[in-house]
Amino acid sequence: MRYFIEFSYNGQNYFGYQIQPNQISVQQELETALSTILREDIKTTGAGRTDTGVHAKKMFAHFDTHQEISGKLPHQLNSFLPPDISVKRIFGVKDDFHARFDATYRTYEYYISLDKNPFTQNSAWQHWKRALDIGKMNEACKILFEYDDFESFAKIGGDNKTNLCKIYKAEWEQSGTELKFTVSANRFLRNMVRAIVGTMVEIGTGKIQPEDLRNIIEAKNRSSAGTSAPAHGLFLVDVGYDFD
Repeated sequence: MRYFIEFSYNGQNYFGYQIQPNQISVQQELETALSTILREDIKTTGAGRTDTGVHAKKMFAHFDTHQEISGKLPHQLNSFLPPDISVKRIFGVKDDFHARFDATYRTYEYYISLDKNPFTQNSAWQHWKRALDIGKMNEACKILFEYDDFESFAKIGGDNKTNLCKIYKAEWEQSGTELKFTVSANRFLRNMVRAIVGTMVEIGTGKIQPEDLRNIIEAKNRSSAGTSAPAHGLFLVDVGYDFD
């Protein structure tokens, strides 16, 4: 039987979600906990992978087992897992339903602190030395909808089979001294959100203009875009599925 697991994690202490040799990962912690409790070798497939230091408020993975899962399993897992990983729920799905390939959209949020804030050092980019023009950054967001090839924001040497993505939402919102960027798409390239944010901040500081974003995207060259924003400000906040 196939089961979906919904969970969240603080990525500060992990080298990303996906298992890596000789590095601690969220997937490794999750599989170790599941295998120990269920007393069988459990392998999970995540909805995607997050880079080192990136967080997830809502993440999904699937796993297969011959056992019928008890409703107590989420509680058991939370007792076993470290404090920075939390399981929300586990539920059965069709045997061929896939956490990665059946996802219809993914949504990320990126946080910037406009003041020096000691309480968000590990959850927001501390960008208080130079002012940001939010209006220009949102003007640039509208340009993203004009394109579907985002090679300029992809990690160099990545294993993407295609650079095509359909962005459904992209906007900046300010609440007090906190700035939040929300972006939703059918898929994302590795490092894409952080590269977009870094480029948007260059627009916000006046280093480049909103209309320059078109030339950056059309160049299809990572060196044309801005420096990637720090990982700790990035959160995966939603993954959409059609479970019916």
